[in-house]
Amino acid sequence: MAWRVSAEKKGIYLPDIDWHLDAHSPVKRSFVSHAHFDHLAKHDHILCTPETSRFIQKRLPGKTEKVECPFNEKFDLGNKNTAILYPAGHIAGSAQFWAQKKDGETLLYSGDFKLIPGFAAEKTTVPQADTLIMETTFGLPKYTFPTREETAKEIIKFCQKAINENATPVLFVYSLGKAQEVLTLLKKAHLSIMLHPRALEMTQIYETLGYSFPAYQKFDHDNCKGNIILMPSVSRTKPSRIFRAIKNPRVAVISGWAIDSSAIYRYGCDAVFPLSDHADYPELIEYVEKVSPKNVFTVHGYAKEFAQTLRQKGIEAWALGKENQMEFPLT
Repeated sequence: MAWRVSAEKKGIYLPDIDWHLDAHSPVKRSFVSHAHFDHLAKHDHILCTPETSRFIQKRLPGKTEKVECPFNEKFDLGNKNTAILYPAGHIAGSAQFWAQKKDGETLLYSGDFKLIPGFAAEKTTVPQADTLIMETTFGLPKYTFPTREETAKEIIKFCQKAINENATPVLFVYSLGKAQEVLTLLKKAHLSIMLHPRALEMTQIYETLGYSFPAYQKFDHDNCKGNIILMPSVSRTKPSRIFRAIKNPRVAVISGWAIDSSAIYRYGCDAVFPLSDHADYPELIEYVEKVSPKNVFTVHGYAKEFAQTLRQKGIEAWALGKENQMEFPLT
């Protein structure tokens, strides 16, 4: 019997097993794919990897019962239903949720994922499944990213030029995942690096998980000159106290959305670099081919457009929780 999948205000719900997936407000029990804030809430029961549990404890402290399930180990969902968490390649500990009902039907929820290996996440494993629920943040062909090596060279060039001109390069990055990826990419720059306190906290947890990084320092407003500063994005009109302390900053935003021609104006920064911890369009196509599902539900970003692309390829696909355009063949 095919899986039933519903989109609720609180998030994706699987009534067959009574579990939510990445619910964004408190529910009885939810699988949490990773520890970015838009995937977290204080649920009664959380299923996640041990790595994600470490980040959750730091970012969302409080009494929540967490069931930690290591990668590739079978977990009993009750009533003869089982689940396995597979690496998603998004950030450290990020997981895909694979489940099998007692009738044998399988389901895979991708969560946020990336196929190309990075420096701040485990290598992705892609299992096959009958039903696929996948994130499609960059579900248009224009979102095809350059290689990490190409982007790293451009970021380093930007930082070196800024320092040579007595400016301080400030790289806006997420404190969890992107900061650690960029920190590793900067290794070849042989320049001093300072971390915003939030990025520092997450990096130190990464190190307890076995990751290693080039030398860095905690942000010191008296000694910014000559350093690259990694920090969460701030508003240029309402800058944070830490950002205001940086003299002559030269700002770059590091994001997959940098592909958009308007990105540098939208962010109001000096440069943008297209580096993402999400799959780009070619990876999304490759992912579906590897999973080989009977039907697909798309969520986030360009969900409707990517579902339509899959239907044109002969795959039954629908954007979850959205009105889908029907196609009729011309005779």
